[in-house]
Amino acid sequence: MDGMAGTKSTLTWAVHISVGLLVILWLFPTVGLFVSSFRTADQISSSGWWAAMFPAVQNEVLRAADPDENRQADGDAFVVSGNIFTEAGDDPGTKVISVWGTSSRAISAYQPGEIADLGDGETMALEANGDYLWRGNDEQISGRGQRLFVTAEAPPEFTVTNYDTVLSSGSGNDNLTRAFFATLTVTIPATIIPIVVAAFAAYALAWMDFPGRALLVAVVVGLLVVPLQLALIPLLRLHLGIGIGKGYIGVWLAHTAFGMPLAIYLLRNYMVGLPRDIIENAKVDGATDFQIFTKIILPLSFPALASFAIFQFLWTWNDLLVARVFLVDATGETTVMTNQIVELLGTRGGNWEILATAAFVSIAVPLVVFFAMQRYLVRGLLAGSVK
Repeated sequence: MDGMAGTKSTLTWAVHISVGLLVILWLFPTVGLFVSSFRTADQISSSGWWAAMFPAVQNEVLRAADPDENRQADGDAFVVSGNIFTEAGDDPGTKVISVWGTSSRAISAYQPGEIADLGDGETMALEANGDYLWRGNDEQISGRGQRLFVTAEAPPEFTVTNYDTVLSSGSGNDNLTRAFFATLTVTIPATIIPIVVAAFAAYALAWMDFPGRALLVAVVVGLLVVPLQLALIPLLRLHLGIGIGKGYIGVWLAHTAFGMPLAIYLLRNYMVGLPRDIIENAKVDGATDFQIFTKIILPLSFPALASFAIFQFLWTWNDLLVARVFLVDATGETTVMTNQIVELLGTRGGNWEILATAAFVSIAVPLVVFFAMQRYLVRGLLAGSVK
């Protein structure tokens, strides 16, 4: 009865659950980067991104206003009043104090509204909304403002300041705008060039008869297992020898060479599986190989072309090794996103909000490309595997 039509086996449900879990595991860090990129440093340090929609409890060290400029006479004493959050540059009324203290050893010694005795008649009172009243004599109310340790509940807060920092027009290591356009300059030609060249080669290996065709197919398959690290130094020496050096042309040719074997193999397998009758009828009607290729093969091979375009775009966009060898210079004028993020790890290693924003900016374009073309991915990968 388990195999009756209209019922799903236990294996089918297991597959669906497994796929769902994989999708969740894949989305979990991506959503975390997205949410963290809109949070402040204090929020990230105090709670995880999954708590971003809920109020967060934060421990802060704040100071009252400078008494020399803000104190006022009150009989024989002097007082300084104000709002502790306003003095720190925060909007008053956005946070609520639960406990507070005047020493790091007892940060929760007082409740809001209680008066702290600082000794010799000096007192400090702090309300839940941050209003304070500091009272003392002439010697006490002087120098720097009184330090307060507060535990406050802050509402959810989101900001675009992190994006302003990493996408600013400045020339510092925080600026990703130049690296973003440099990466596009590398990725787009490095994706288009191998597709164009491999499409012609794949058609020739699939439908044109010439001596050594089988040997060329075997060479292409063999090149798939050659690690690119073996070719980095010889290829760089070749570039330097012919005058290309380090630049966009060199990195385009490097990515084209490293991506060509897979492109030819993938497209050739797809084109071999196309209906032979269509091509033979076109030849009978007098069509040339170029006409067959451009008007018949290319439109029918779009799933395979899109499939390889996804892979090549993602590999090139996320590449660091090839860009380091063939592109990145000492001035940083042609640095790519991956290299810029490595620089940020050195200069902003403790600023998680900046690193999260930079990482999400880096993966945003690949995500758009993948989701826009993913329907062609499986069709292209399975091309030629079944008849």
